[in-house]
Parts: sequence; C-alpha cells; structure tokens
Amino acid sequence: MLNKLKELGKYNETVQALADAKETLWINPKGMENTFDKDITQKEIDEAEERLQRFAPYIKKVFPETEKSGGIIESPLKEIPNMQKVLSDMLGYTHEGRLLLKCDSHLPVSGSIKARGGIHEVLKFAEDVAFEAGMLTKNHNYEILAEDKFKQLFSKYSVAVGSTGNLGLSIGIMSAQLGFDVTVHMSADARQWKKDLLRSRGATVIEYPDSYQKAVAEGRKEAEGNPMCHFVDDEGSLDLFLGYATVGKRLEKQLAELNVTVDYAHPLFVYIPCGVGGAPGGVAYGIKKVFGENVHCFFAEPTHAPCMVLGMSTGLHDGICVENIGLDGKTAADGLAVGRASRLVGKALETLLDGISTIDDYKLYNYLKALADAEGIYIEPSACATFDTIARVMQNEDYLELYGLHDKIKTATHILWATGGSMVPEDEMKHYYSLASKI
Repeated sequence: MLNKLKELGKYNETVQALADAKETLWINPKGMENTFDKDITQKEIDEAEERLQRFAPYIKKVFPETEKSGGIIESPLKEIPNMQKVLSDMLGYTHEGRLLLKCDSHLPVSGSIKARGGIHEVLKFAEDVAFEAGMLTKNHNYEILAEDKFKQLFSKYSVAVGSTGNLGLSIGIMSAQLGFDVTVHMSADARQWKKDLLRSRGATVIEYPDSYQKAVAEGRKEAEGNPMCHFVDDEGSLDLFLGYATVGKRLEKQLAELNVTVDYAHPLFVYIPCGVGGAPGGVAYGIKKVFGENVHCFFAEPTHAPCMVLGMSTGLHDGICVENIGLDGKTAADGLAVGRASRLVGKALETLLDGISTIDDYKLYNYLKALADAEGIYIEPSACATFDTIARVMQNEDYLELYGLHDKIKTATHILWATGGSMVPEDEMKHYYSLASKI
C-alpha cells in the first residue's frame, strides 16, 4: 500500500512514521485557513442545545445525579497545578501558562465524552417519534416523557449502534431508559465491564471477535430495511456531531468563571483523544465556532490505531485504514481502537485542526497513575492519550513560528480533555494503575 500511496502522490514522512508505529506529531498544513463546513452551521448547533434544554426536566427526573445541574449533562473544568508540575518533571519541559482538565470522564449518565453526542442523538430520535405520534410538542414540559404511555410508544421502535465501548454505554443507557429496544454491537476491544453494565440496564449486547468496523457494519445491517430501527452511525452521524459541538458555548462560560481570557494575546489550546473522530471532531468544531483563530485544537491517537492522522495527512480520509499500512489497530486505549476515520469529521476539520499526535500505549498507564497521584482524579487509559502532546507542540519550532506563538506561550491556557473513566469499576482501575512504569 505504501508503494501505491507513492504512486498517488499521497506518501509523506508522516505516513512512513505511522507505518513504523513511531510516535509522531503531524502539523496540519491547512490548519490556518479556519474555514467552516457550510453544511454544519451554528444555527444547527444552537438547535441541538435547545433540544438538550427541553429534555432537561426529563433527564433530571430519571437520572437523579443530574439534579444539581437541572438535568443538563455537563462536566467540571478544573485547574490541575500539581499535574502541571508533574508533567514538567516527567517530560523535561516546563509547562507554562495555565493547565486545565475538562472532566468529561465524569459526565453524568454514562461517564464519558460520548454522553454528549450519543445522548443527544437518542433524544432527537425520541423527540421525532413523539412529535410524529402527536403526543409531544416543544411547548410541553418534557418530564412527561417518563410516563408509561411514552415507554409504550418507544417500545415499538429499536435503536442499534456499533461501538468499542463508551458510545455503546451512552446509546444503550439512554435508549433503554426511554423504552427503546436497543442493541449494541461491540467489537473485541470493548471491556467486559461495559458489556455487563449495558446488559444490566436492559440493552442487548452482541459481541464480535472482530474490529470496530465489523461491529458498526453489523449495527448498520440490523437497521437496513427496518423503518422502526434507528441506526446511530458513529462513522458519519450529524446528530452525534451536533451534540458534541454544543460544548463550545458551555466551555466559553466555564472559562469566564475561571477568569480565563481567550484572545489574540491569550491563546487557548485544546487536546482531545481521538478514535473514529466523531466526539473530538464535534467538540473541536463547536469550540472553533466560538473562539475562532484564538483556539488551537489537537487530537491524539495510539501508534497502532492512528486512523484520523492517516486519513487527514494523506487527504484520503475514510478512503484508507491503518491496516492498509500494516498496522494491527490493537491498543490498550479501547475507545481509540479504530482503524478507519469518520467520513464526516476529517473533511469538516480539514481547515480547522492544528495537528494530531500519536502515543505509545505504555505511556497511557504512566499518565493515568501520575494524574491519580497528583490530583486524585482517575480516568481511563484512552483519556490520557494527549498528556505529552502539549510539550511536543510547544517545542515544535516550526509550528510556533507558523502561528506566531513564540511570545504567547506564557499567556496561553491549555485544556486536556479527559474523555472517560468515572464508571470504570474499582478493581479495573486498580489494575490500570498497577501497569504504570517509569518512562
């Protein structure tokens, strides 16, 4: 395949580094263009937020853990000064500016970033069904959706999704709560505890000894030809994407509450772990909509499953997979174990994303332990994929020069996006912690 890429003019040093499973940092040559997809508008993002607001009374009623937030599913944004010092010591680079952790690892209901887009898509489907049945209007108090007559209505419909784990949790938990017949097709990478949890909540889980792509394909097959089945397409769903993108304005408010200024002289850097790309893509898109050129977004992927950087660096997007360059797609970061990137995200972020880094698996456990020791915050291995990206970006002279950032490093704010972990069983988390070793 590498020879074919050379013939097509798609081969580059980044592709070779990826094929060799070497850690690398790819800087997007189109990242400064800052042009938005005309088909994904702020109006659509705002409509998604309005939908989440309408459902808040229902969420508050059926998920008591959201009572304090009034039924809004949101996570804390925390300053982590101890971890900032630890990272400096671990990496031999002094982390300047402010370092924050966006704790999507502790989002209510399903405990990961997938609670944003996944739950939004299920809620939109439920709303559409109830509207069509003439049982709901936007003027109703959506708390009524907890009544038996709605569960009876939703029980006539089914929801299907393919997942490595966390998206399955968000779709399965929310769909089952509403009353839908939900099936989660899970790949070999999915953790057993996630399968067990889904089954305990009433979801049907079908396991495959194959990759994430196989699970998605089976979910899609289940829904084909069945007008009563809604398939959640993690590889290209706009409803998922819009749910993730609502975080932009919410983050703006949280930063203001922490007295964080974001402008030309005070740039914001956001680092998000990436699997198929739906969640980080939607989050980055929403943040770019709010902060524009003053925010710089980076993804991070495992060295054995770098599907997004492979797709974006070659310009082939979902037209190439990691197996094409000899990688096995296997990683300890189960949520990132994806071989082919989203057909929607790579193109939508083509001129918005600053870059993507890749990381060796063993480091994930070291960062997990370091964060637990330094801040008392426990997250899953895949959520730690970005922890060395800051140092690599800030030491990349070509990148700093390209964006004119040399004189702004001390006034910058950095956000590490913790994508999952709070629902990990204690024994499993102890096991992760025990796998840490010195870098």
